[in-house]
Amino acid sequence: MKPRIFINIHYLEIGGAERALLGLLSALDPTKVDIDLFVNQHTGDFMHLVPAYVNMIPEMPEYSCIERPIKDIICEGHIGIAIRRLVAKIQHLLYVSTGVNDNGEHYTSSFQYVADAVDGGLPSLKILGEYDLAISFLHPHNITLHKVAAKKKICWIHTDYSTIHVNSQKELPIWRGFDHIISISEECTVAFVKTFPSLERNIVQIENILSPSFISTQANEVAGSDDMLEEEGVTRILSIGRFHPAKNFESIPHVCAELERRGVNFKWYIIGYGSDDLIQSELDKYNMRHRLVLIGKKTNPYPYIKKCDIYVQPSKYEGKSVTVREAQILHKPVVITNYPTAKSQVQNGIDGIIVPMNDEAVADGIIRLINDAELKASIIDYLKEHDYGNESEVNKIYQLLQ
Repeated sequence: MKPRIFINIHYLEIGGAERALLGLLSALDPTKVDIDLFVNQHTGDFMHLVPAYVNMIPEMPEYSCIERPIKDIICEGHIGIAIRRLVAKIQHLLYVSTGVNDNGEHYTSSFQYVADAVDGGLPSLKILGEYDLAISFLHPHNITLHKVAAKKKICWIHTDYSTIHVNSQKELPIWRGFDHIISISEECTVAFVKTFPSLERNIVQIENILSPSFISTQANEVAGSDDMLEEEGVTRILSIGRFHPAKNFESIPHVCAELERRGVNFKWYIIGYGSDDLIQSELDKYNMRHRLVLIGKKTNPYPYIKKCDIYVQPSKYEGKSVTVREAQILHKPVVITNYPTAKSQVQNGIDGIIVPMNDEAVADGIIRLINDAELKASIIDYLKEHDYGNESEVNKIYQLLQ
């Protein structure tokens, strides 16, 4: 009988963690393991990309209520969970108003408060039987810890903990309940251990799994990237991600203005989703709508990556950017800011460029790649000669089953 694996995630909207999960699912061998995927809320553009051999557990109404608007779940009759979420919101607001961390900064994350509050209102998943391995792929990890029966349980870190503020005393019992904690990079591990030093021995590093063959196949899709125009003498720049302060996309209109001031002929494209009010405001402020194109959300971004000349990630922080690695797999020179985990993704001057975290430096990095043909060619050659896939990382999952 094959080992049974349970995996939980919130939903399958477009995002780095969700794309990393698809990489893991695609790498797992259905002849070796049986996989049950429990998605709290069956929404998101990635739902249809789940491999056919993965058993998708039907959505349960109570679990779908964890993150949807409270007014919606009240209208559907889930009063108990709505009350629990309101209590969590009040608790978090009270904590933020009084609690500060060691640096004198307020804690900001409310996710753990919600998870703790709704825990008692969610039905058990132990009716699914006992699993050999249960995986919680995205924080908070209460569901897998408390609702699932398994011989061994592991959970994932996708975030650089040096950039966020959490109530470590509140979160520690949850993290401590797992047999192993999976970190996606050494830098993520170091930052996490500073917040939770007692958990250092529990950590196992498994990088986000990416398949070059899958990415290359998707990049060759005929339909896609039609709105990325090919114009003679125009450098095509691309960025991908959520419209979120961490991604720092609101800085791009200023970088565009700096590039134009310095005589660069370019078009910058952003594949993004979420609230874009801030970047829209900056676009008007710098009058850059003729240079910056907001494409919107795309399930398959790979044809765009294939067509761009330079990929830019101007983030303030990243756990480990999936899109940067995907751009490298498609042999695109990348410019990334020097966020704490940057050196885990780019060897500066070898397979990309790392620049200081300011708009002028980002512009400098782009111009350097445009003007220095020898540097750009050497980076592309290096990317072509090296395998940036890491499907063998899945073997670490099999080892944890033993």
